Amino acid sequence: MRSITFTSHGTSCAAWHFSGIGAAPERPCVVMAHGFGGTRDTGLLGYAGDFVAAGFDVLVFDYRGFGDSEGTPRQHVSYRRQREDYHAAIAAARRLPGVDPDRIVLWGTSYSGGHAVVVAAQDRRIAAIVAITPAMDGLATLAHVVHRSGFRGLARAAGHGLRDLSRALIGRSPHHVPIVGPPGSAAMMSSPGAVEAVLPVAGPTWRNEVCARAALEVGLNRPITFAGQLRCPILVQVGTDDSVAPPAAARRAAAKAGRRAQIREYPVDHFDIYQGPWQRRAAADQLDFLAGVLH
Repeated sequence: MRSITFTSHGTSCAAWHFSGIGAAPERPCVVMAHGFGGTRDTGLLGYAGDFVAAGFDVLVFDYRGFGDSEGTPRQHVSYRRQREDYHAAIAAARRLPGVDPDRIVLWGTSYSGGHAVVVAAQDRRIAAIVAITPAMDGLATLAHVVHRSGFRGLARAAGHGLRDLSRALIGRSPHHVPIVGPPGSAAMMSSPGAVEAVLPVAGPTWRNEVCARAALEVGLNRPITFAGQLRCPILVQVGTDDSVAPPAAARRAAAKAGRRAQIREYPVDHFDIYQGPWQRRAAADQLDFLAGVLH
């Protein structure tokens, strides 16, 4: 593993580059980033290690404003900025020694599972996508929030978001809310067991907070509208008990991708795929998928 940096819109982003073990001179490279508010040291290295052992190079990066990357405001989740960072990371991966620039695989989880779809629709050179418990439709997510917490929960999130946005407009420091918290809290994700699932895999750079204005953008983030434009194969891995990213939206996105999509389902919640037997099962399915679609 070596630490590298690349530039996204004038800001330095931090990444780790792993070289595939025993691989051919021109290797495929898996470009990985985390979901909503995550960092590269939080639950991703198990998957990265499996890819490296199978001969893939891997580039794992932090978005601007997160982890070891530069950028302000810190902890600001913007799906537009994160997609831009993915494009910059892909460009960096294509320049790595020994990497085949036409065998770039996008790997995403949760929010980044959706980003991977959009970015691949925009970059026709992408060879394949792995999207695990992906957030494919922000409108479906909002409907899920209303179903779980009522309109009061949605209004509370919007209130925090407007408070943060108003502070930004007058140049004040951001108003933060937790990423995960107990049911009934102001956290962006407050499903039962979320805190207990995330904390054991949280890396040293992860912070349990984001700028609250992110709540105002959730409904605008709709990767599902790009799924029909894909020209590369995609593996969609769905948690049937997912309490954060509605599994029905992931299935609809796979259906829109048509014959290019493969779908696998697991009896897990959103955060159950970062360690333990379901992580190993999901990783094995990813390797099988890539062995079948990369040439």
